[in-house]
Amino acid sequence: MSTLAQETLQCEIRGASFGPQVSDLQPKSVTMAIMAWFKKERRTRTSQRERLEIPPDAWEKCDVCGHVDIRERFERALRVCPECGHHRRFQAREYIELLSDEGTWRELYGKLRSKDALPFEHYLDRLEKAYAKAGDGDAVLTGTARLEGMPIHLAVMNFTFMGGSMGSVVGEKIARLARRSAEKRIPLIIVSTSGGARMQEGVLSLMQMAKTSTQIARVQAAAVPFISVLTDPTTGGVSASYAMQGDVIIAEPGAVIGFAGPRVIKQTIGQDLPEGFQTSEFLFEHGQIDDVVPRGSLRDTIARLLRHMTGVGSAYDDELDEAG
Repeated sequence: MSTLAQETLQCEIRGASFGPQVSDLQPKSVTMAIMAWFKKERRTRTSQRERLEIPPDAWEKCDVCGHVDIRERFERALRVCPECGHHRRFQAREYIELLSDEGTWRELYGKLRSKDALPFEHYLDRLEKAYAKAGDGDAVLTGTARLEGMPIHLAVMNFTFMGGSMGSVVGEKIARLARRSAEKRIPLIIVSTSGGARMQEGVLSLMQMAKTSTQIARVQAAAVPFISVLTDPTTGGVSASYAMQGDVIIAEPGAVIGFAGPRVIKQTIGQDLPEGFQTSEFLFEHGQIDDVVPRGSLRDTIARLLRHMTGVGSAYDDELDEAG
């Protein structure tokens, strides 16, 4: 074998078994070869999961404890904080859905509308804005429904409409519904939330206290059950009339209930007010209301009270009677 053939064979053997030898490389090539040993090859990775885009309005924050959760969870809990139990304000339509069997609600007196009888500056403009924002039912929605099969008359105040203030239309609708309850002997349920009398209607608004109280007295004289539900807030002329005249008065946890505000009371009596003053828990402890009921238990509690007050048994009671 020639000298050239031997050198070629040796090079092929070295290249096949060990690759190029360091001694055969130039200094620059040696450096690059060493760096290649420690260099980590980067590969483009494809994401296995798509990034979820969550809209900003999907979150809700509790006003009391600061707990942040998805809006859907708050809604499933009837707008009650799952962390601290704080009850946020419920809309009138939501109370109707909660306290009536599906498909049984029928509104009454929905065409009554407030008028500027005095006239009061900018009152008509405020009414137009309120109707556009909260609907045509004024500050209270009244109608008939069924609760677990039992017929009821239901009135739910609408805080979205000018703070649930009691004007002539509110008083008229409550009075008509109460009179209808007495005549037809159908239990009456009123869910109150109000800042008080509507100042734009002056003395006409204050007269609604006497009007509604007279009709509530007719309901009680006819021995027809009247359950009053107090929510946050229930103040002013509403708390001084039909809201506190129920055969049974229940309230949601933490609801502010009273006639005048705590600042006015403090200035009048010149004394500091006790902690928790004008809350539903404070009123319950002092015997002014019958019970504090969480929103999630409101439907069952009212249904149980109505069965007891009217003597109507539940489907469960009927099953027990048949079994016994």
